[in-house]
Formats: sequence, structure tokens, C-alpha cells
Amino acid sequence: MQAVDVKDSAGRLLLHPIFRPCGKKLLAKGHLLSEEDIRLLGAEGLTRIYVAELEQGEVGEDYAASVIASEVGCGSLSIHMAAGGRANLMASENCCLLVDDQLLRQVNSSGCLAVATGANFSFEMAERRVATVKTAPFAVSQLEMDEVRATLRERGPLLQARPIRRPVVAVLYCDPLQGERARQLFEGIMRTRLDRLGTGVTFALTAVEEEARVARCLDHLLRSHPTVVLIASTTAPAGPSDAVGRAMERVGCRLERFLAPVEPGNLLLLAYAGDVPVISAPGCFRSPKPNVVDLLLPPLLARYRVAAAEVAGLGHGGLLQ
Repeated sequence: MQAVDVKDSAGRLLLHPIFRPCGKKLLAKGHLLSEEDIRLLGAEGLTRIYVAELEQGEVGEDYAASVIASEVGCGSLSIHMAAGGRANLMASENCCLLVDDQLLRQVNSSGCLAVATGANFSFEMAERRVATVKTAPFAVSQLEMDEVRATLRERGPLLQARPIRRPVVAVLYCDPLQGERARQLFEGIMRTRLDRLGTGVTFALTAVEEEARVARCLDHLLRSHPTVVLIASTTAPAGPSDAVGRAMERVGCRLERFLAPVEPGNLLLLAYAGDVPVISAPGCFRSPKPNVVDLLLPPLLARYRVAAAEVAGLGHGGLLQ
């Protein structure tokens, strides 16, 4: 750090932000000064400023942030640079965020930068910030930056913003005595839940909760090629062997996972009919409060195939309030 004449500051890093008398910021801390900046500072009456110089093998913080940000993510993202070695990644459309937690941990262990993201499987609206890359102040080792970039190119992306575009949601309401009763109980709550994700119910049927009737309705809904099928039942199943589970098997569903380490929602039954996810989550449609359905709907609406191991991983943070 040194104080230099403004006329000799080109090519150096500004150590402190410069403000106009009115309080408006003129130049940000860490800014790489140019000849135009020198003229600007001179016009403001400044003669000496504190600066730092890049040493051999170093790159400026803004350049490092832009390089890493360009490698961090893919999908519906745009990069917005900010002052002080910061790059913000913004969702360019409604999407689901997928985060490689192990790779994120490795990148953040590098010591030259920090990457913060939204939560894995989170729903993100267009124009919302979903991640930030922040470098060490002023300068970053070229070697360290290149190592992080190589890791991201080899194992990345660290972050995916999978777009949610015109999802088709099919719902089967069922009850042991009268399917229409389930619709009356759950339809408003279903609407509220899907509204939060910018979508709604495309197809809906009701059925008495018997294997043959549920299977017939599921088969009909699957013929519409939905993005996801939700089974809103008034009962709590004993497992895949109950009426709903047998009906799912009858129409060709392959069981992916029964039981989720999430409360509320631990009686989740997730299966796939080909590529179409079918979810039974008893009790989860009685209330608009967050439950396992809210955790899984964003990736499923983004047409991401959630695996059993990923459901098992929901236990950390799975005690929902």
C-alpha cells in the first residue's frame, strides 16, 4: 500500500472508495485505475490517493471473479459484475437450482475466493440472485485462479439453473368413500401450493381409493403426458403395498423411494412411470405449510429425475417449520 500522485496511478488498484462531496460513489475499492480515471479524479480536485500494485503472478479481483463466475454455473443464468471482486449470478427465468454440494465445498476451500449459492432444489424466480462469487480483496494468485477454473471445468458445473417451462401438473384426488370429498378438501390448498411455483393444475380426476379405480385414473392421467402426477389422498398409507401403491405398480410405475427424512412428509411414496414422476404424500395436501412436496416439486417441474439417494439426503434441514 502506498500514497501516490494521481497522475502516476494508472494501472494500479484503488485501496479505498472515492466519493464525491455529495456522497455519490465515484470509484469503488479495488478498481483498476485507467487514464480516464486519472482525468476524472483530477477534475474532482484529488491529487494523491492510496493504491496497490499487482505483483507478478497476480490478477485483479474483478477479473478473477468474472473468470470463475463464467465457469460456476449453467442453464438459465446471467452474470452481473459488481464492485469489489464480486460477480452475481441471476436467474434469467423461473427455474430450479441444482447445487453440487461437494464441489462447492472444494471450491470454497481454495482460499482465494468464496462462492455462495441458494439451496439445492430451491425454486428461483426470474431476475433473482441465485449465487455470488467473491474473491479475496484486490488481487488473486493467477495459479490459484487457474486451479479453481480447471476443477470446475473437469467436475462442474457447480450450479445448474434448470428452467421450469409450461409444466403440466396432473392431480388425482382420492378418498376411501368418495373421491370428490378429497377434491373439496385439498383443491384450494393445491392451488395455493402451485401458485407459489408459478403454475397450476392442468388435469384433475377423483377416485374412490381402491386399487382398480385408482389405477384406471392414473392410466388416464398418464396418457396426457404430464410433467408430474400428484396423488392427494385423505388416508395415510402403510407403504407401497396399500391401494395407492398397488395401483401405481399396476400402471407400470417403478418405485423409487418410500419414506423421506422430512417432517412433515415422511410417508412420501415416489415412483416413475417411464420418465413421469408420480408422488403420493399423505397429509401433505391438508395444509399450505412447507412439507416434502414443496421440496421435491421444483426439480420435478424442471424435469429433473430425483433419485432415491437424493431423497435420502433431504434429512439435513428436513425438519421443516
